[in-house]
Amino acid sequence: MPSPHPWLDDERMIPVILGAGRLVAQKDFMTLLRAFAHVGERRSARLIIIGEGEQRAEIEREARSLGVSESVLLPGWIQDPYVWMSRANLFVLSSIHEGLPNVLIQAMACGCPVVSTDCPHGPNEILAGGQYGPLVPVGDVEALADAMIRQLDTPQPAEYMRSRASAFSVDRSAQHYLQLLHTGPKELPPKAKMFAAATSL
Repeated sequence: MPSPHPWLDDERMIPVILGAGRLVAQKDFMTLLRAFAHVGERRSARLIIIGEGEQRAEIEREARSLGVSESVLLPGWIQDPYVWMSRANLFVLSSIHEGLPNVLIQAMACGCPVVSTDCPHGPNEILAGGQYGPLVPVGDVEALADAMIRQLDTPQPAEYMRSRASAFSVDRSAQHYLQLLHTGPKELPPKAKMFAAATSL
């Protein structure tokens, strides 16, 4: 499949960090931008944030203020983000809070290493307390930058990420939901409870 952007070409020399979601305060892309600026002080990298929203102008201004605008791309809404995820070197979820962060699971299913804030609700369970990717405090620019650099330097294998994402497949989630119907939520593991809560909204 052809690259969706020159920054993601197979021959590229500069790693690409990817974020995705609505450009709104809840996603906290401002913290991601600031952490990326810290990363840029220590190594070459580029940042792509997929999505559209009310904070676009603010994010663009912050990128210029930080001096990283030439290394930041905001392509807007993308119909097929998976080819971007499969070619990125790292996916970062910087949210303040989430329901069930499907985008994190999707990136992992594409084999992409990840970093996430330890926000409510979902990332800690998806990443098994940090086993499948670093978890950092919400809004902590320095911790996020350090975690991003660690993952760029020593990324987890693609198959390792895919295997974890498969635990959250539709079939497995349906099995957990059926178990909920028969046993009740108090007897379920956290992942099943999380799925039940998400599907009941």
